[in-house]
Amino acid sequence: MALIFSEGKDMDLGIKGRWALVCAASKGLGKGCAVALAGEGVNVVITARGTDALEATANEIRAAFPSVQVIAVAGDITTPEGRRTALAACPQVDILVNNAGGPPPGDFRDWDRDAWLKAIDANMLAPIELIKATVDGMAARGFGRVVNITSGAVKAPIDILGLSNGARSGLTGFVAGLARQPRLASANVTINNLLPGWFDTDRVRTTMQAAAAKTGQSAEAMIEKRRAGIPAQRMGRADEFGAMCAFLCSAQAAYLTGQNILLDGGAYPGTF
Repeated sequence: MALIFSEGKDMDLGIKGRWALVCAASKGLGKGCAVALAGEGVNVVITARGTDALEATANEIRAAFPSVQVIAVAGDITTPEGRRTALAACPQVDILVNNAGGPPPGDFRDWDRDAWLKAIDANMLAPIELIKATVDGMAARGFGRVVNITSGAVKAPIDILGLSNGARSGLTGFVAGLARQPRLASANVTINNLLPGWFDTDRVRTTMQAAAAKTGQSAEAMIEKRRAGIPAQRMGRADEFGAMCAFLCSAQAAYLTGQNILLDGGAYPGTF
């Protein structure tokens, strides 16, 4: 397939008319992904637990991209019923963007078995169940893209996010093996993880507030300190994250699978 670039025109990602299921998409990074995909002509089914925010986002996408179909499905994607409802609403899942709110920060000494199981259910098993429900159909049709929104903590663990560190690392290990199965990779089905660093989202601000409570500093002071430690000297934006997600879902990204793509403004100091 030849790529043709015309001066003054955007690159066509080759996914117009596809259907995407985007989880936890009423705000933040999930919303950024849904908006970016819709901007490429992808029809989207968006899910979230909060009905009001979800409908507001759906209406925003419809207004911005009137040629795209937008279906909003309220429900908890971490539950079997939530997954069934979301999958049933999508005519076919060509693109799956797995996302769910992370578990709360804290000290591992305070977490009981139920806290661990809840984190694993939401951030490891729920994505795996959605992948299980969709990848064989993708392979049969000869096209599929799965993007799992995990966390930069998979590469550089954050001490107060132990539940997230553990559950998301489990998903990362599972994906590393599944993405390399020839029956999927040879059928133009790719599975990648998108790792956000510090983005300006409600989740990050909640995490910083929890950290601030332990130090006596204000949350804003801690956010400013964190921002100063990022080479880009700022937090990321949801639209930037969505643009990378859209590229991973593109026709051009067909040879990219089983990878962990870190978006953190250069904060991670490692070579690998």
